[in-house]
Amino acid sequence: MVVDGPAETGARARTRRAILDAAVSALSRDPASSLGDIAAAAGVGRTTVHRYFAERSDLLQALSNDALDKIAVANERARLGEGGPVEALERFCKEMFELGDLLMLIFNDPQLMACPEWEEYTEADRDFLRLVERGHAEGVMDRELSPEWVQQTLWALLYAAWSHVRENGASKFDALVLCLRTVRKSIAT
Repeated sequence: MVVDGPAETGARARTRRAILDAAVSALSRDPASSLGDIAAAAGVGRTTVHRYFAERSDLLQALSNDALDKIAVANERARLGEGGPVEALERFCKEMFELGDLLMLIFNDPQLMACPEWEEYTEADRDFLRLVERGHAEGVMDRELSPEWVQQTLWALLYAAWSHVRENGASKFDALVLCLRTVRKSIAT
């Protein structure tokens, strides 16, 4: 039986995605998870994981790149240039909240942020900083809070919300509501 290229590529892409998703889930809960643990969570054999990621460092690099890609997509979905700045900030917060496990993993493992791509401002960073500047100009965000400070504060609040779900058993809905309420109050003029 001959397997055509695109179908094989599709299967390979699905297997790679399953491994990455399993790695996020396993490593965000237990950074010491082995490649065998990740393989089991992905429903594949350990040798399959090694075919895609020869070393643990290759998997971690792929996770880092995946995080940057997902942040870019979430940023696009947030449409930061549309509507009022506070509403756009809330959309951004909601989109990033959905990346909880992945971003918890990234924030908790400095090795994952050690690549040059994390040291440069991304388009998502620039869009966010422009949004805060627009909020300042429109008088709906406290001008005493620099765009960089608001950005750092938002990441810290998202981290707190994800931790609240994990450590305190809060529902994702309740944690997001608390996060958004705190964001609104912290940036208000």
